[in-house]
Amino acid sequence: MANMSAVDMVQLTLDSKFRFKCHKGISCFTRCCSNIDIMLTPYDIVAMKKRLGLTSEEFLAKYTHTQAEGRAAFPILYLKMNSDEKRSCPFVTPEGCSIYDDRPANCRYYPIGQGTYKKAVDNKTVDEEFFFFVKEEHCKGFEETDAWSIASWREDQGVDRYDELNKEWKGIVLFRNVPAEALDGKKLAMFYLACYDMDRFRSFIFESGFLNHFEVNETSREKMRTDDIELMLFGFKFVKYILMMEQTLKAKPK
Repeated sequence: MANMSAVDMVQLTLDSKFRFKCHKGISCFTRCCSNIDIMLTPYDIVAMKKRLGLTSEEFLAKYTHTQAEGRAAFPILYLKMNSDEKRSCPFVTPEGCSIYDDRPANCRYYPIGQGTYKKAVDNKTVDEEFFFFVKEEHCKGFEETDAWSIASWREDQGVDRYDELNKEWKGIVLFRNVPAEALDGKKLAMFYLACYDMDRFRSFIFESGFLNHFEVNETSREKMRTDDIELMLFGFKFVKYILMMEQTLKAKPK
């Protein structure tokens, strides 16, 4: 999450141009990895826990803390920073990020911030993305000469894939018309399970009576046994169903 005092309050598009480069030889190298709140998305967690060789439960316990945010108070996860004076990232080293290829989407975007708002189009409400610069005093990257557009930066940093895989989750979190009766503690706990704790969610799907009650395509079902991404995307459908946002699952006839 960007420090709001560093946010350049100019709304950008995918075509907006800028110059930036971060590298080991720059004086501010890794300073942006301290004293910051890094929100984690479901796909961030899938990639990071696999990189570290941890179960989802182990990763969540060691590296995350939870905040309830938004109208529906959905549990949102943040990276647990070190308890040193700098509140440094647990993965930062003098050489840079130790999990760089699997770093979170927020880190990939920097120094760009990304937001979403609701927009009325043809009598429908759609999600509209926008972008902005995060210009912290210590950052010298904007003094470099490498030229980018927002679109080319996203592609270079691999964040477009993260956005695509997290799109359904983001839509859930931003949804403003969740029925009040859908927001009990049990269902919010299931939101946490299905969105973040993939290994325990897999156990729920295959070891409870879930598959006796809902129709699940056989191909998808078999993929979910080993593929965390397939399971994560199914989890988003499950959450929409239990929160009565959308009829994404079909119950078997009694």
